[in-house]
Amino acid sequence: MTSLQTRKKLPVGIESFTEIRTEDFYYVDKTGLLKELLCNWGKVNLFTRPRRFGKSLNMSMLKTFFEYGCDSRLFEGLMIKEEQELCQKYMGNFPVIFVTLKDIDAREYEDAKAALCSAIGQEALRFQFLAESDKLTEKEKIQFDQIIKIGLGHEQKFAVSNEVLKDSLRTLSGLLSKHYGQKVILLIDEYDVPLDKAHRSGYYDEMIDLLGNLFSRALKSNESLYFSVLTGCLRIAKESIFTGLNNFKIYSIADVRFDEYFGFTEEEVRMMLKYYGLSKYEEVVREWYDGYCMGNTNVYCPWDVINYVDLLRADPDASPRAFWLNTSGNEIIRRFLRTAKQSTRREIEQLIAGESVAKKVHEELTYRELYKTIENIWSVLFTTGYLTQRGKPEGEVYQLAIPNLEIQKIFVEQVQEWFQEEVQKDVMKLDEFCQAFVGADTAKIERQFNAYLQKTISIRDTAVRKGKKENFYQGILLGLLSHREDWDVISNEESGDGYGDILVELEDVGIGMVLEIKYSEDGDMETACQRALKQIEEKSYEARLVEDGMETILQYGIVCRKKRCKVACNKKEIVSA
Repeated sequence: MTSLQTRKKLPVGIESFTEIRTEDFYYVDKTGLLKELLCNWGKVNLFTRPRRFGKSLNMSMLKTFFEYGCDSRLFEGLMIKEEQELCQKYMGNFPVIFVTLKDIDAREYEDAKAALCSAIGQEALRFQFLAESDKLTEKEKIQFDQIIKIGLGHEQKFAVSNEVLKDSLRTLSGLLSKHYGQKVILLIDEYDVPLDKAHRSGYYDEMIDLLGNLFSRALKSNESLYFSVLTGCLRIAKESIFTGLNNFKIYSIADVRFDEYFGFTEEEVRMMLKYYGLSKYEEVVREWYDGYCMGNTNVYCPWDVINYVDLLRADPDASPRAFWLNTSGNEIIRRFLRTAKQSTRREIEQLIAGESVAKKVHEELTYRELYKTIENIWSVLFTTGYLTQRGKPEGEVYQLAIPNLEIQKIFVEQVQEWFQEEVQKDVMKLDEFCQAFVGADTAKIERQFNAYLQKTISIRDTAVRKGKKENFYQGILLGLLSHREDWDVISNEESGDGYGDILVELEDVGIGMVLEIKYSEDGDMETACQRALKQIEEKSYEARLVEDGMETILQYGIVCRKKRCKVACNKKEIVSA
């Protein structure tokens, strides 16, 4: 076993293959992608995968392998070096254009176009030798200069029309091909990001026209193109940007081809954990970050595994986290909840409970269609990784499920946020609910909390641990009581001999509340209420409230089961010494 001092660094957020291989980072070998790509030829190849599944790193690896000047030592010890004939024919033998569109993020069309100009112009700057090439005519050198200028933001100053941008990739590949006497490999990473941003911001038609021309000219009518690889989250083949392409191969998350090259396989995760001396965490890593089915292969999310291993190296007691929460606003789930009718909410309950639901998946959607119907949103949740498939699909019908505990946590938190937005619409009713706690009106608390539970999405019995269910109801109550800004509402704070679920202080009237939430597995809610009250007393959960000067303590035992609750209350007056 490699010593702790000499173990490789973890590539957190590193998407450069060269940097990983030269700066002693840990690399999970995905170079088998090269062999399969070259042996299953396609002029234009599109890989659709969720975010954070290694698309950009794989594209960087392709660029490094094919591009002139490739240092073969970067591939020593990797799978592709075993394919000597392929390496001799392809390694370091092509001009490569590599453009990433992941940063084309703007609210206005002109800003988005400027960002696109910059992305292409910055790539063109890598080939400044073309300006002095004796293989190019003066007219061709002027064309190259125009691409450079749009990348530097000079399109207005030099009166460069949209035509230069639309023709830029074809022009650049033609110039490189003529200079080298070799056709070009074109790599476009995250091709659909500009479409997503344009759709959200209201300039979709303009972006479709721009990208449609850019891609069509570069991919369809480009005699200088050897082959091309594109990546993205969604399969947007119905859009005009790909109209008329021949020999266009699409490899989606449901495709068995290339299924093991995006994401970490179980064996790859096992080897990583063993390398860092963390094998005992295999099960927790599996529960939290495994569960994605790509074609015939179950894979882990690489972003999550790398981040959690990095966390464990610093703190062996670190709990797993939902790292996806830092990579996206999860707007898709919020849209889903806002659109869902009662029948769909029941299906969401099934998903959170670990079950699957049968849904027809439409893999080809335009951005105009994504949110038009609830059925389309199911498809988007699948293609973006919030849901995965279980078993084999029957035609277009898939058994969809939440892949792991991380995504389950994201769903639950989004449900809670959505619920809070809903209840805030009736402030008067919410005030009445909070006031019922002050008055120890258990009947009213039960009645209104039951009404709230009927409206939300609950945690069902199957496949969910009891503690997780209690956490869910605790989150709902915490949000409801936090409506009162003049109350000090605390969750899981140490008090007495333990941690009370919820503590509330009303300083102006000297009232403190302790809420202990239970989930009743057997349906005996009355007994569970008394058990909760007994726990409050035995653990002295009100100790902090007494220390803070609360003179009246209300102890609440609150028991939930599905969409029903039972409430019991004890009242204590604190006599000052």
